[in-house]
Amino acid sequence: QVQLVESGGGLVQAGGSLRLSCEASGITFRSYNMGWFRQAPGKEREFVAVTNRYGMRADYADSVKGRFTISRDNAKNTVYLQMSSLKPEDTAVYYCAADLTYLGISHVEYDYWGQGTQVTVSS
Repeated sequence: QVQLVESGGGLVQAGGSLRLSCEASGITFRSYNMGWFRQAPGKEREFVAVTNRYGMRADYADSVKGRFTISRDNAKNTVYLQMSSLKPEDTAVYYCAADLTYLGISHVEYDYWGQGTQVTVSS
């Protein structure tokens, strides 16, 4: 079955950095567009970043542009989210998502999801 497993979350001070990883299994990873989303308590799930199957295109939410970088290693079936200059408002559960054809910001369009990893940024 399809599994997306996130890791790398944790507690970090404002201004710090974290790198999230999402390893996929059960899919032909190189065929899928991969996205990162996040959800804070009481808020809707929101788009963070997405990259296409080749890793040649990346789009970001305005709130993270210049601070976060999405990348992927198709040989390792893994997508990454490098987060720098973290702010308390980045605190959320971060999810990776996969879709064969969709490359956009709407979470409802993605077929597969991980279980999430908690990122907490203290002020």
